[in-house]
Amino acid sequence: MLEIIVPVAWAVFLMYAGWYFTSARHYAPLSLQEVKMLWKIHKRNVQCESQRWREIRRRDKIIGFECGCGYKHVQKRPIA
Repeated sequence: MLEIIVPVAWAVFLMYAGWYFTSARHYAPLSLQEVKMLWKIHKRNVQCESQRWREIRRRDKIIGFECGCGYKHVQKRPIA
């Protein structure tokens, strides 16, 4: 029984580790100019009528924005 459980446990562990490392992401800081440009692109692409947006911050860094229409953009990049 042990000769079946150990290989299966290792296979599950390796699949989980592979999934974790290929999908792991972290927040990437954006400058204020980048956020404004992304908001303008959003407005143009979806014909958004909103005139307001707010910064999304994490640890005193801007990581995205939330538009008045409800759209949220958060910048993430894979861990390298």
